[in-house]
Amino acid sequence: MESIINEFRTIPTTCISDAMQGLNNLDPAIKPLKEEYRFAGRALTVKTAVGDNLAVLKAIREAKPGEVVIVDVKGDRYRAVAGDFVVGMAQTMGISALVVDGVIRDIVAIKELDFPVFSRGTTVASSGKAGTGEINVPISCGGTSIQPGDIIVGDADGVIAIPQSIEQEVLKKALDKLVKDEERESKISGNPEEIRKYIDGMLAK
Repeated sequence: MESIINEFRTIPTTCISDAMQGLNNLDPAIKPLKEEYRFAGRALTVKTAVGDNLAVLKAIREAKPGEVVIVDVKGDRYRAVAGDFVVGMAQTMGISALVVDGVIRDIVAIKELDFPVFSRGTTVASSGKAGTGEINVPISCGGTSIQPGDIIVGDADGVIAIPQSIEQEVLKKALDKLVKDEERESKISGNPEEIRKYIDGMLAK
């Protein structure tokens, strides 16, 4: 696993978002099935037609261990991009997470797999396999442009995409923000006087 991926895995998405001024967050409706899910990895992008998940299966077959399969299905909420069988295959192939701008099904069984799945929710209807779709192409997922190989990070607060061209810069800014947040918390937590000073400072801006 790349060291930069490991570093991003330790940083809250909130800090990463602040480092990019909130510009690369996926739609907040895309949430983890369990709050404890957390991941970071490079994007293996999937563009597929509504109601067709054959391209998702192709992505699972082609994915390198640690990659994130991230699926553009136009936010469709009727047909599932994946169920427990497909998610189980992704887990076996070493994929780090499945992010879907759509819905999944078999939610109870997927939760039992304890594999990071982020989606807009659940449904009962399955997808077909007509074969319409592509992998490793530019996509829009949750309203955010994503290129193959971009770093994708997710946690309980949501999912964020980090373009490869600025990933080192974003990492530095996010780490700086994390340190400042921890220092602020340490200084004012449980201290009414410091809280008043902090709020007064914010009001004076």
